[in-house]
Amino acid sequence: MLVEDVMSKSLKTVNPDTSMAEVVSMMCLYRLSGIPVVEDENKLVGFISERDVLDPMFPKLEDMMDGLAAIDMTAALDKYSDVVGLTVSDLMTTSVISVGPDLEILKAAAKMVGNRFRRIPVAVGDRLIGMLSLGDVHKSIYIEHVKLKMS
Repeated sequence: MLVEDVMSKSLKTVNPDTSMAEVVSMMCLYRLSGIPVVEDENKLVGFISERDVLDPMFPKLEDMMDGLAAIDMTAALDKYSDVVGLTVSDLMTTSVISVGPDLEILKAAAKMVGNRFRRIPVAVGDRLIGMLSLGDVHKSIYIEHVKLKMS
């Protein structure tokens, strides 16, 4: 089974100038862990994830291990307010990893698991055409497994 057989074509996207306030609203409202960033004609230029939003709130791992940082919840919430005041271009990942529509779904899933992604853009060249989630892969494997058992 190929990525194009199970990917979502109904996409929520943002552009680099979108406010982070709008992005975090979309993430919470639509339960999205990440959103592709596109420019004209669905050109994939980045990706913004919940991790990009939340990471600035916390001390770096090295600081915590050295005992130099403690999590101050008030300061962390203040940092969240700062993040919400930014635009997508301030936080987005620009080196986007994507998969093609003609890739086998298990190879796409291996790429997601290897990179610790829950979802990955599907692109042809630099044009976004869909999104694939681990849930999409799991559901398709389950359906195929049930069909095989019933045969």
